[in-house]
Parts: sequence; C-alpha cells; structure tokens
Amino acid sequence: MDQFTAVRAFIRVVETASFTKASNTLELPRNTVTKLIQALEARLRVKLLNRTTRRVSVTNDGAAYYERMKRIMEEWLETESELANSHARPRGKVRVDMGSALATQLVIPSLSTFFRRYPEIQLDIGASDRPVDLISDSVDCVVRAGKVTDPSLIARHLGDLSLVLCATRAYLARHGTPKHPADLEHGHTIVRYSFAGSGRKMPLILSLGDSQVTVQGQYLVSVNDANALLAAGLAGLGVLHTLELIVRTHIDEGRLVPLLEEWSAEPVPISVIYSPNRHLSARVRVFVDWMFQLFNAHPQTRPAKHRGAKRP
Repeated sequence: MDQFTAVRAFIRVVETASFTKASNTLELPRNTVTKLIQALEARLRVKLLNRTTRRVSVTNDGAAYYERMKRIMEEWLETESELANSHARPRGKVRVDMGSALATQLVIPSLSTFFRRYPEIQLDIGASDRPVDLISDSVDCVVRAGKVTDPSLIARHLGDLSLVLCATRAYLARHGTPKHPADLEHGHTIVRYSFAGSGRKMPLILSLGDSQVTVQGQYLVSVNDANALLAAGLAGLGVLHTLELIVRTHIDEGRLVPLLEEWSAEPVPISVIYSPNRHLSARVRVFVDWMFQLFNAHPQTRPAKHRGAKRP
C-alpha cells in the first residue's frame, strides 16, 4: 500500500464527505480510493469511516487520525514546496473561484501577464456568483465581493470597486432621465441583482453630502449573475446599478448613459479568502500576490491600503 496516497485519500474523503468527490480531486478511480481506505483501516486495525449508501461520516478514531495526519501532511507538502521552489519556479494547479464579472472583465483578460511570469502554473477558475465551500468544493481560494463575515476564514482585502447607475438611451427615451434618486421610485424599473443562495436583493443606497436615499423601486427582472445583469440592462429592461468595471466600456462607447453622477454608492470591497486549515502553497501565494498587483494597476479598481492577511 502507498501509505502517503492512502492518507491523502482519507483526508480528501473526510473533507468532501464523498468518495466520488475525493477521487475526482485526486484524479484517481473511485475504486482505487475505496481500496486505499480499506487498506489503511486494515493496517491501523480501526474503522476510520462510517459508510452507507447515502453518506460518509468519520468515526471518533477517524476524526482523531484526521486531525493529526492533516497537520503532518501540510507540513510535509510545505517543506517539499519550499525546497523545490528554492531551485525552480512555482508549478502545479491552482483552483480558484470568483464572481463571473471579476473573471470575465478583470482577471481573465489580464492572465497573459501572469502566465508569462509563471508558465508552469495551471489555473482552474470557477466563474460564477454562487456561494462556494472552500473544503467540500476543493478550491484553494475564492475571490469575492462584499464583506466577509465568517470568522473561521482568512480574508485579505484586495481593494474596492465602484458602483454606478446607468441605462440605455432607448430606455431613457421611454421613461425619462431621473434627476433625483426618488425619481426612480415612479415610472422606472431597476434591473435587480439577487445574491445567489439567499436570493436577497442588493440594496440601492445613494449618498450626496449628508443626504442618503435608499431606493426600493420596481423591477421586471432580477438575476443572480453579474454578466446576466449587464445583458438585461443592455436590453433596456431597466436602470442598472452595478460595478463600474462591468459597464465602463459600454458607457464610453455610448451604449449606456451614466445617471445621477453627483450621487455615490459605497464601493464594494473585494477579498481573496482561504481556509486557515488549507495549505497555502507557493503557487497559490504567487497568484494572490499577482491579484494584488492587478488591483493596484487597473484603472477601475481602488487598491487596498493594507495588504496583510487577517481574520474578518
């Protein structure tokens, strides 16, 4: 039995609660993962996992073994990574998840600069606005908009993105151009963004000096993806309240008209998030550092003033 592979397989089964997910992330046949766990249990003479047709759970002995072996495995991998990277460039696969707008409008168009610097790294990018579990979905880090409230995670603030209001000329010809946020309550529709998972609508709060107005508004369509939000706005289905990063090109080229420019919304913080129990390899660290550089250089971002990793 390859004990190293068997322990890795056990750790992944515990973290994903699934033999199938563990086999996929390890790129091993499911039957091989099953045999490795069985051989490990036979060698240790203890039952590590409870298995039914519907679920996998860890036993008390398995939980204790997992905690010890997880730490040992992380130290092992970190030592090998540091030794290898003292003589070679970072290499291997980085699994990262981010919102669709960040992926398509900011990160992917700039990736050629990353790969020129790190040609031996592969990026597996999940691009969607749905919530992701760092452990069960087997990702190294996620890049997300909004405040991070989970105290069990490590969050590093990359920077902020500005929000703008805009609409097509055809929409404004039909409904008129609002002069005050209160105008949006009557005779206008707003394309609303719904947070994936909760379904909660993103609030529209505008400020001018000491004045602050919360707009409720009516909507014809609500979507839970930033790119779909843009498509709905370009189709003239309502006023867009979205990231300037997404619409700046459309504004500059005249497809969208900015509205209520003297009013402002609180910028959206963007963070890279990872689990404190996740081994942060050299390849993940260089990707995170590159993201900081990207935010520092891009004209539609406000870079973070402090770059330390911290718990939210």
